[in-house]
Amino acid sequence: MTHNQARISVNQVAPEAYKAVLGLEQYIRGHVDATLLHLIKLRASMVNGCSFCVDMHSTEALKDGIDGRKLFALAAWREGPFFDARERAALALTDDVTHLGRDGVPDAVWDEAVAQFGEEGTGNILVAIATINVWNRLAITTRSQPPGV
Repeated sequence: MTHNQARISVNQVAPEAYKAVLGLEQYIRGHVDATLLHLIKLRASMVNGCSFCVDMHSTEALKDGIDGRKLFALAAWREGPFFDARERAALALTDDVTHLGRDGVPDAVWDEAVAQFGEEGTGNILVAIATINVWNRLAITTRSQPPGV
């Protein structure tokens, strides 16, 4: 098996599990701003090194009208001028949840997210971050490849 060959399709071998994650996906699409959700998904996928998801989410974001410069700047979002306070709070939370270390998410990052989104909004963003991390781990482990490759 080469590094580029997919191992399995989770949708085929564990369809109920796949449907459960898809249920989370459908929930967050209805509860998190679409632009913010694109940024969260793409940033977490970059951090995790998920080629399949980076391709998918950058393609979807461009199709939905998000400026390419903003998407490319996600790699260095802390230094870039393209993000407002809400986006920065969500991206900081995305980075810390995705890199979840021994000490968890710092209070300052959590507090800024709650200040920007409230508790319910922050909870929904947290579920969005968790969901894309599940998708990333499934895609990386199974060696899912972008379409047409």
